[in-house]
Amino acid sequence: MSRRTYPVEIGSQHVELPVVSLSQQLALALLITVDMGVEFMRRAGEELAELLKPYDVDIVATVATMGIPVAIEVTRSLGLDQYVILHKTPKIHLSDAVSEPVRSITTDADQRLLFDRARINDVAAKRVAIVDDVISTGASTGAALRLLHSIGANVVAIGTLVTEASLWKAALGEDAQRVHALGSIPVFRPDGDGGFVEDWRG
Repeated sequence: MSRRTYPVEIGSQHVELPVVSLSQQLALALLITVDMGVEFMRRAGEELAELLKPYDVDIVATVATMGIPVAIEVTRSLGLDQYVILHKTPKIHLSDAVSEPVRSITTDADQRLLFDRARINDVAAKRVAIVDDVISTGASTGAALRLLHSIGANVVAIGTLVTEASLWKAALGEDAQRVHALGSIPVFRPDGDGGFVEDWRG
């Protein structure tokens, strides 16, 4: 594959994602939700919400930042009003946050997911759906699961616009069966001629 974009179906929508090198051995097709436009996100949110409706979700949770547009549209489409955010950067209201370590494929350093203690009652003993833009290694999703479970949430489903390769399945273990996606993409390895080849294993 020599082109620098990758075609993918995300539910009913076709997009061309830019392929960007992360290192000399790895490139990713980037789905940047904040650049996708209002109509794309509205339809994607509706279609993902349809996959989550059978789980009788009380509230949606996501990991900042790219998951926020997904959470807004899924929440709206499920007829709910509130959603919760697991942050990766400290904010003034998170000085006493519940936290969980995480390392993302697109981040060089270890981070922590932070959850506002003032929102615990919004998820404790509630049926929660975690939604995100991409599930890749499963690290962020796994950390979100651990954090939400630690504060008493009942995570009933996981929704994502796309899954990336398949490392996430092993990382999530039995929770991998909770994942519902609108599409899937590989990661990419150099082909030796200046292009990339698809790697569905990761």
